[in-house]
Amino acid sequence: MLNMTLIEKVASQIRADGVSAIMVAPGSDMVFLLGKKPILCERYQALYITDEAKVFYVCNDLYKDEMSDILGEGVPIYHWSDSTGFKALCKEVFDKYSLTGKKVAVNGNVRAFNLVQILENTDFTPVNGKDYIEKTRIIKTPEELENLRKSSLIADKAFEEIKKFIKPGVTEKQIAAELKRLCIENGADSCWEGIVAVNEHAALPHYFGNSGVVCEKCIVLMDFGCVYKGMYSDTTRTIFVGKATEREREIYNLVLKANLAGEAAAKNGAWIPNVDGRARKVIEDAGYGVYFNHRLGHGIGYDEHEAPYIRGDYEMHLEPGMAFSCEPGIYIKDDIGIRIEDVVIINEKGETEILNHTSKELTEICCD
Repeated sequence: MLNMTLIEKVASQIRADGVSAIMVAPGSDMVFLLGKKPILCERYQALYITDEAKVFYVCNDLYKDEMSDILGEGVPIYHWSDSTGFKALCKEVFDKYSLTGKKVAVNGNVRAFNLVQILENTDFTPVNGKDYIEKTRIIKTPEELENLRKSSLIADKAFEEIKKFIKPGVTEKQIAAELKRLCIENGADSCWEGIVAVNEHAALPHYFGNSGVVCEKCIVLMDFGCVYKGMYSDTTRTIFVGKATEREREIYNLVLKANLAGEAAAKNGAWIPNVDGRARKVIEDAGYGVYFNHRLGHGIGYDEHEAPYIRGDYEMHLEPGMAFSCEPGIYIKDDIGIRIEDVVIINEKGETEILNHTSKELTEICCD
């Protein structure tokens, strides 16, 4: 059922910017607003919220009965068939709600080809609507914070157990599959696609392969998490199979120092660019600044990545209820990659709370 308090908040935000409505396709924003995420396919569907807090839904015939149950009585559903398409229906609906010729915000899940099809038949100005709902959900409720804690605990358990699985001959693909299995076994509702990167693959911050094989002396970077009651977890640990070299120890401990500096700076009321800057300075002062090539962190909750973004140009103060990652890294192409990541919250009391509790001290797995 609709949470009208949230609908009113979104409506007030778009109204303040002179936007007449927001178009929300299935995804995390819809989970936040409705508690459900319909299947997103090529058939256009979207929830609309107007600046007057009126709500309606446009979808294919396939979804109208299910959406009627989800939305409840009083929310109009305009549905179209595969044989007629949705362009003419959208024009009728835009005219009905006086959206023709107006600004309509589009959230991050609306597919570009669907938007182009609507614009072929309907006159309106699409504007970036990514922030409206994302910033509405930036302050987590006590229940959401507790589910974040539980989600992180599940990921922690998986990490402790995966260390027993890693040995020479095991592939990146096998480690990733086992991490997912362990998260589900420990209570996760689902898992997202993580990163398992061996040796030089770890120097690619968002490596998307799975062909690497653990050898007797190597680095294994694991960036993974799960979903528990709608809340994501996200953690990265980098471990060593065999003995780490002195250089590897130096780089690892530098990243750890930056991680701890960022978490120490992440206090209630802190200016987000300063939090990013505190961790970044540790790596820059050691001469590795060029190899730390991403933001310090990202918000987490209904999505793996959401507001607040912990970077130098994100001008916002931390507040109670915010949840975000702290994940500095050093990545030297074809050589070495190290990242250490925790989820951090400013809790209900305004205290900084680190949700991941697995050890961050350098870990070596001996295979004798």
